[in-house]
Amino acid sequence: MAEPEGDGPRQVHPMVVLLAGYGWRLLVLGAVVVATYWVLAELWVLVLTVVIAVYLARALDPPVSWLRTRGLPPALSALACLVAFFAVVTLVGWLVVPSMADEFSELGPTLTEATDDVEQWLVEDAPFDVSEQDIADLRDRVGEAINQSTETSGGSLVSGAVAVVEVLTGLILAIVTAFFILKDGPRFQRWCTDRFPPHRRPEVRRMGAKAWTTLGGYLRGVAVLGTFEGIVLGITITVVGGALAIPVAIVTFLASFVPIVGAVVAGVVAVLVALATAGVGPAVIVAVVAIVVQQLDNDLLSPVVYGHTLELHPLVVLFSIVAGGALFGIAGTILAVPLTAMAVNVLAEARATEAAEAPVAAEDGAGA
Repeated sequence: MAEPEGDGPRQVHPMVVLLAGYGWRLLVLGAVVVATYWVLAELWVLVLTVVIAVYLARALDPPVSWLRTRGLPPALSALACLVAFFAVVTLVGWLVVPSMADEFSELGPTLTEATDDVEQWLVEDAPFDVSEQDIADLRDRVGEAINQSTETSGGSLVSGAVAVVEVLTGLILAIVTAFFILKDGPRFQRWCTDRFPPHRRPEVRRMGAKAWTTLGGYLRGVAVLGTFEGIVLGITITVVGGALAIPVAIVTFLASFVPIVGAVVAGVVAVLVALATAGVGPAVIVAVVAIVVQQLDNDLLSPVVYGHTLELHPLVVLFSIVAGGALFGIAGTILAVPLTAMAVNVLAEARATEAAEAPVAAEDGAGA
């Protein structure tokens, strides 16, 4: 006996329809992200040049604005600040670099010696089983990771004379770009906001100002905290009888541009230098001071120095650093935190604008 025919084809479950809708949208977004990453990787030298120019322009924006309020023309204000900045950098380099060249040349061998001492202790005296082969494998993996990171951050850069030419060209382009950002910043901002509908321009202007303020607060905070940490660790190494205090202080300052990870690396470098030049006891003292300084920065100084410009959870900071390093190498680890902070603050400004406009829209609807 034949089975009765159904009423029609079975309807697709609503959950499947919902997931399919989200699925193809996610595929489109994924394709856009992959294409954007490919473009950034191909134009990485240009992107890095623009980033350096923006950083330089943001750092020099306060003195340029001060000169413009005193009646100096925009072009002359920008040129004067750029010339003064590079004059100071050149003067400091001329006075400091020759006296520190020998110390910096000793930093690498000192770290190698300290690392060898640690490896020997791990193999011979450590409470857990570590063989020389395990140490060699770890060295190989670290070397491969560093090489991959360098290749990723270099993008299309090749070794030799081409790399030097690209670096010099990028620096010149960055200086020229920074000059025009400082000179024509307000006009360029107006041009960008005019690309949006008139009712959205105030919101876009506030979001741009928020991003600019966030970047300035980040650079100022990194400079202050990095200087403080470098001075403290340098003085500590000197007091305990170690050497190479100035190179360690400079490395600590530069490492502060990579939050969390940079602090760990700088602390390890300071401890290894103290271990190789002063002994185990001084190295322990330096380690304790490094930990205390980091806690002091995180709990007391950072909220005051950064204010509301860098209110990011440590996990967000850590994940952004890892993602930036995996995608763009060393440069990605340096740029990850400020870009993440700018994105978070811009989105917060957009949400605040929407929340402020919602009651007005409701009142207009009720009045209609």
